Amino acid sequence: MRKLLFIAVLLPILGGLGWWYFREQTLPEYGPAFREFAYVTNGKSNTVSVIDLRYFRLAKTLHVGSEPTGVAANSKKNEIYIVNSGSNNVNVIDAETNTIVATIGVHGRPYFIDVSSDGRRAYVANSASANVSVIDLEKRAVIGNVRVGASPGMARVSPDGTTVVVSNRGDNTVSLIDANLLRVRATLPVCKQPEDVAILPDSTKAFVSCSGSSQVASIQLASADPKAQPRKEDRVLALLDVGRTPVSLTLKPDGGEMIVCNFDSNSISFIETANDEVGSSPEIGQHPSRGVVTLDNSRLYVSNFGSNSIAVYDIDMGRHIFTLTVGSHPDALALTPDQNYLLVLDTESGDVTVVQKRRARKLEPTEYSLLTLIPVGAQPNAIVIKTFMASGKK
Repeated sequence: MRKLLFIAVLLPILGGLGWWYFREQTLPEYGPAFREFAYVTNGKSNTVSVIDLRYFRLAKTLHVGSEPTGVAANSKKNEIYIVNSGSNNVNVIDAETNTIVATIGVHGRPYFIDVSSDGRRAYVANSASANVSVIDLEKRAVIGNVRVGASPGMARVSPDGTTVVVSNRGDNTVSLIDANLLRVRATLPVCKQPEDVAILPDSTKAFVSCSGSSQVASIQLASADPKAQPRKEDRVLALLDVGRTPVSLTLKPDGGEMIVCNFDSNSISFIETANDEVGSSPEIGQHPSRGVVTLDNSRLYVSNFGSNSIAVYDIDMGRHIFTLTVGSHPDALALTPDQNYLLVLDTESGDVTVVQKRRARKLEPTEYSLLTLIPVGAQPNAIVIKTFMASGKK
C-alpha cells in the first residue's frame, strides 16, 4: 500500500517537473498597449489574415481586392499596404483597428509594393502596363506613373530614398528611376528574366536575380551626394554565375553578404557584395525559394518548397545544421523582432507554421521546435510583421 501511495504521489511530481523542463518559452508581457501582428496575403481567398503574435492566434480575416500578392508595412505610421493583382489596386489597413481605410487604384497586374524608409511614398510595379505607380501615402493617392521596361516584376526603393530599381522581366533590362524627379534616369540590359532585387544598406549597389540565365547582376547606383563617394553613372559591374533558376535574394543585415536561392539546383549561393565574388554554393534542400537572416547575421533560414521543410544554416560555422519539417510547399518567411519565432507560409496547405528557437539543454538538445500551426486562407504568398504601441483610437 505504501508503494502504491508513493507512486501515486511521485507520478504527478515527475509529470510537473517534466512539463516545466520541456515547456515552451512563455511569451513576454509588454503592457496593455503593445501590439504585434503578422499580415498574410491569401492569393486564392482574396483575404488578408491578421495573426496576433502575442498569443499566436488568428485575430481577424479581412476581405481585400482580387488576388492579393504583395504586402508592406510603413515604418513611420501604423499602416499596412496590400497589392491586389487581380483588381489593380492597393488596400490601406489601419493596424490599430485592423480595418481597411482606403483603396488606391493603380495600373495593370501589380504584384509587389515597397515603401520608402521615410514612410512617405510607396512604389508598385505594374506588370501588365509596363510602368511603376508612385503613391503619396499621406494623401493616399497616385502622384505619378513612370514608364519602364516590359513586364516589370519588382520595384525596390533604395534605403536613401533616391533610386527605385525595377526589374523588367519582359525585355531583360533594369530601369533606374530618379525618385525625386519621377523619371527613368537609366535603362540597363542585364541577364535573362530579371526578377528579385536587393539593395545594399548604403545604397551604392543593387543586385538583381535572373532566373532565366542562372546569374545575378551587380549594378552600381549613381549618386550626387557630396557626403558620399561620388558615383557618376549607373552601370552593370558584373554578371555573376550562380545555380539554376535563382529566384530570391537575401541580404545579411550588415550588407556584407547576399544569399541566393537556386530553385532548380537545390542549393544556395553566397555572394561577397563588396567585391562581387561568388563563394560557396552548398546544397540546402529541394527547391529552395526564400531566405531570411537573423539580425546578428549568424543564422540563415531557408524554405524548401519541394521538400516541405525549413533548413537552418549557421553562417559563422559555414554549414547546414538543422532541418525542420513544416507544411506543404513552404515559401515566404518572417522573423519576429525578438528573433525567437520564425513564421513560415505553407502555400499548398493554407497555413502558417510557427517555429520556436530556444536554448538547447541536456535532455532537449535541439534549438528548434514547432510551436503551433495557424490556418489562414488559400495560397498564402506574402507576409509582413508590424510591432507598435497602440494609441488607443477605435
